[in-house]
Amino acid sequence: MRRPEQLPEETPVVFTTTEGRALGATRGRLRSSDLDRTVHGVRRSGGADATLLERCRMLLHRAPEHTFLTHSTAALVWGAPLPLRLESSSRIHLGTYAGAAPLVSRHVIGHRLDVAPSDVTTWGGLRVTSPARTWFDLASVLRLDDLVAVGDYLIHHKAPLTDRVEFAKVIGRSVGKRGVRLARQALELLSDRAESRPESRLRVLLVTSGLPTPDINHPLVDTQTGRQVRPDFTFPSHRLILEYQGDYHRTRTQWRRDMTRRARLESQGWTVMELNADDLNDPRELVTRIQRSLSR
Repeated sequence: MRRPEQLPEETPVVFTTTEGRALGATRGRLRSSDLDRTVHGVRRSGGADATLLERCRMLLHRAPEHTFLTHSTAALVWGAPLPLRLESSSRIHLGTYAGAAPLVSRHVIGHRLDVAPSDVTTWGGLRVTSPARTWFDLASVLRLDDLVAVGDYLIHHKAPLTDRVEFAKVIGRSVGKRGVRLARQALELLSDRAESRPESRLRVLLVTSGLPTPDINHPLVDTQTGRQVRPDFTFPSHRLILEYQGDYHRTRTQWRRDMTRRARLESQGWTVMELNADDLNDPRELVTRIQRSLSR
């Protein structure tokens, strides 16, 4: 098979077909299979299927300057954890300022938003809603536990992208808007110590079910080794520990470490309840089970 001719040296990675022709590329060259044509009227050199960020970059390259990424697309740009149905969606959410015409394109969901200047920023060359505004916009499409999970991620103490103050500011200027009531509820439940989306969802379940508030990742001293361990959830007065076991615990090495860790904690008088994704799918049964353990 004949290899496509070289693009003009000054051709950027992402460019419109108009820009390509202005640089000397022929119409035939712009239709070559080595160029990504995911977004109509835009080309990307590289050949491989475009990632979400690459598709966003291609779309924004031809979009008017008053457009920006928003909702679940913005959340994924910031790296926030979302339900699978949103993480795997091929659609890009693109916002425009109130009064401006939205961009109409295949696989694009347009939003006209009343945003403050601080609500839109640039990250990695992409125009995107700020972390706080992104979180608030998701209040209209997520359940409470998933909204808390996004908020926990955005304020995590190790690498915070925003804080509760910024969340409160967005809520304060959004009175009467869709999702504001859920956002207020979620704000009261946020923690900057949660380590994963399932942990956040589990914490919300515990709090909203009327169970005692547990310590989150609170350090305990292993009396046999003198080292600190940080269980996911600890009920000190009940000597109960809840540990969420994600898929990374399924490796042989991690599984053995978990067994040893659990045995040591139980030898010190703790009851360790290990949980997984299936437990979160039946919250009523899970709450009943935890209540039984707390009442012992």
